[in-house]
Amino acid sequence: MQQSQPGGNPSDPELPRPASPAAGQPGAAVPLDPAPTEAAAGTGPAARHPGTAAIPGYDGATSPRPGLAEPDRRVTRAGMIWAAVASALVVLVLLIIFILQNQELVQVKFFGLEGAVSLGMSLFIAAVGGGVLVAMAGAARIIQLRAAAHRGRVQASRSR
Repeated sequence: MQQSQPGGNPSDPELPRPASPAAGQPGAAVPLDPAPTEAAAGTGPAARHPGTAAIPGYDGATSPRPGLAEPDRRVTRAGMIWAAVASALVVLVLLIIFILQNQELVQVKFFGLEGAVSLGMSLFIAAVGGGVLVAMAGAARIIQLRAAAHRGRVQASRSR
């Protein structure tokens, strides 16, 4: 979405229009920079359009052409899902490579159970177990917040 700035409309009465040379005569020399008194007073083109004082040939009375501006980009749900799936696939490929490169058997003991598992698989199982613990803690906090919000809504409806 573009916002029009002052001076964007050539028929804007508050800004002077650049003088056009008469037909058949060579163009009159137009100064590239505003007068120093305008810049010091804050009334020149640089004051109306900050950051444009260094552009050669810009007089401040015109705005950039609308076709040159970048179009608005919207984040869509489908785009977010695509990015999530692509990221998950990259992580899975890296995980498969990790497991395949760590095939040495290690002895694992857990609550009296014993067994030999590859090192990559045992580390993967440990990571999944950690993720489950984090998910359980997050779910407990979400349930806690929802219950507090529900209590707030119930109390607000009773006080009416």
